[in-house]
Amino acid sequence: MNQKLFMDYAKKIFPELLGIRRNIHKNPELSFQEFDTSKLIQTELNKLNIPFKTISGTGVVAMIGAGENCVALRADIDALPVSEETGLNFSSDNRGVMHACGHDMHTTMLLGAAKILKSMENNLNGCVKLIFQPGEEQLPGGASILIKEGVLENPKPQAIFAQHVSPEEPSGKISLAEKYIMASADELYWKITGKGCHAAQPHLGNDTILAATHLISNLQSLVSRLRNPIEPGVLSVTSIHGGSATNIIPEKVEMKGTLRSFNNEWRMDTLKLIEKFSKDICALYGCECSFDPIIGYPPVFNNSETTTIARETAKSIFGDENVLDFEPKMWAEDFAYYGLEIPATFWFLGTKNPDSENAPGLHNPKFNPEEEALIYGTAMLAAVADEYLRKL
Repeated sequence: MNQKLFMDYAKKIFPELLGIRRNIHKNPELSFQEFDTSKLIQTELNKLNIPFKTISGTGVVAMIGAGENCVALRADIDALPVSEETGLNFSSDNRGVMHACGHDMHTTMLLGAAKILKSMENNLNGCVKLIFQPGEEQLPGGASILIKEGVLENPKPQAIFAQHVSPEEPSGKISLAEKYIMASADELYWKITGKGCHAAQPHLGNDTILAATHLISNLQSLVSRLRNPIEPGVLSVTSIHGGSATNIIPEKVEMKGTLRSFNNEWRMDTLKLIEKFSKDICALYGCECSFDPIIGYPPVFNNSETTTIARETAKSIFGDENVLDFEPKMWAEDFAYYGLEIPATFWFLGTKNPDSENAPGLHNPKFNPEEEALIYGTAMLAAVADEYLRKL
């Protein structure tokens, strides 16, 4: 199909896409609890006579076409524990749950791409595997679970593509780049314990508050002095809880944080150093410290060959001037797991309303993406799958 026709088709089905997106948005579900969302996806696939199977409870895997050549497209389907404040007439009906990261858009666009690809099934140079994935927002990540359950087998795709909405760019623009584009993300948990005492008699106890503050300060030297300055890396302590009164030094302080990196070797070395620093520094104040990290998603790496195909496809749909270079972010995405198995490319789709100066960002309770972007994302997914198969 001429790639301009993908846009024409997406525009034609836009009213239908709008209805699907608003339905999903109105009924968001948390990670691994996307039961109604999964049923909606299955219903839409049945309408299109696209065969599918469920995986890992709420995941759905569908197939269009046939043959040895295979490419995969992925959309995440879960929502966030956020209370919506958009005031839209299709706002979330589930208190405290919202599609504040745009996964309702992602799911809808993949369903739209499925409709386009099904219409040209006999002309595909192979098959397209559609992956509707649960649990992107919660460790260990739906991607890792689906891969263990065989989502990339029978048949095995030669490549996989996915996208994410971006309120930083206007609708009609797309951003992508090669190599590392998003970071690994590890969760960090500390528990500092000492001997509680009266605040007026600190010499009779062990000051856990003092130990915690010195630990936080010294941890930053791991990034500023024990990391190559040209290597991206972030260590942030984001939560500290301890004590309940003005005259008591508490026995326990708990802290939380995150470690982000593009370099897995530095990442693992740093986790070991954090543990050593934590115990040694707290010991100076007579306190004990337990450090319990949870290993999170690896960095997202865009394959050069698949990214070149995606960029060429984007130019034909969006126009050269609307295809931007993505600046790597220290965000994280479980799409990274697919890239460890097969060539992968992930891009960002502009969803900022051109009339909005300060559009709320991702994970914001007022997040409200421009719905016209559904047209561009749908066309892009279908076109890149077709183009990749043609090049095999």
